[in-house]
Amino acid sequence: MSDGAGIARRLRALDRYLTVWIFLAMAAGIAIGRAAPGFAALIDRMSVGTTSVPIALGLILMMYPPLAKVRYRELGRVLRSGRVLALSLVQNWVVGPGLMFALAVLFLRDRPEYMVGLILIGLARCIAMVIVWNDLAGGDAEYCAGLVALNAIFQVLCFPVYAYVFVTWLPAWLGLAGAVVRVTIGEIATSVAVYLGLPFAAGMLSRVGLERMRGREWYERRFLPRVAPLTLVALLGTIVVMFSLKGDAIVELPLDVVRIAVPLLIYFVTMFAASFWMSRRAGAAYAPSATLAFTAASNNFELAIAVAVATFGLHHGAAFAAVIGPLVEVPVLIGLVRVALWLRARGLPPASFPLPTGSAGSAS
Repeated sequence: MSDGAGIARRLRALDRYLTVWIFLAMAAGIAIGRAAPGFAALIDRMSVGTTSVPIALGLILMMYPPLAKVRYRELGRVLRSGRVLALSLVQNWVVGPGLMFALAVLFLRDRPEYMVGLILIGLARCIAMVIVWNDLAGGDAEYCAGLVALNAIFQVLCFPVYAYVFVTWLPAWLGLAGAVVRVTIGEIATSVAVYLGLPFAAGMLSRVGLERMRGREWYERRFLPRVAPLTLVALLGTIVVMFSLKGDAIVELPLDVVRIAVPLLIYFVTMFAASFWMSRRAGAAYAPSATLAFTAASNNFELAIAVAVATFGLHHGAAFAAVIGPLVEVPVLIGLVRVALWLRARGLPPASFPLPTGSAGSAS
């Protein structure tokens, strides 16, 4: 069996065809917008102030399953390894945001709304699909769980500050007057508190409470598979509504998708290559190197979409750009899994530093 065929078989249909589902949701939204002009008015009537109640509930539901999957107890293992912790923090919270900011300014400076959407993707570190990519590539499962927990907690604490710095302060400081989007740290913090804070608390309580009541095997094999589809349903529902409001811009959308997709493609490939190289230079074996690389290269598109929609609205270009994230990420990361397996087949030398007790230490 080829690596490509094996990867395709091991991915759930929902994940394997995510790009297709998103394209279909876009098409459905455009069709609804053109066939039912009153649909937008119906959505507006279900709003409280500037908040669309159905969309808000959908965004919260979208964030819950990934946060319920996080193994928060594995965080201690990452914290015990100073090199892994340092590498992860640098790759995820220095290199990643900086690279995406540079690409967003380079490619979309004349479209500041799209630029903001790309920046938000770069700030939203992965807490869900990275587990899939890591497993397919034979990475270190326990380290991946710990890094995901670290990123989840770091996002709750630091995302508002990061978003304000990279969206409002840094463009102004660099003199990019035409690319500045004014948003306060309070507006971002409110969005993060609602659309990340609430599902984060619910996810952590689910993990701790249900594991204690029914056991870890029941939780991961019975409960999580039942709630996992909520993310896709809520994501596709949001996309349908969003694109139903964009019928007047349908001619421009394909070109805009390409303009947003190109920097995303560069970002995913560069982050994977740079992070894998950094990990190997630090002396990590294949398994932790793959884990660190996929953790750095993947992004939490659910959070980027939720913050963009909640902060700027469904009509805003930042929300549209955030939707393109998973459209590009899924096929590219499948390709990078194959690259990782090719690297493993080359027989990488052993690590020069040991991992804490319990590590896989090498690819499974």
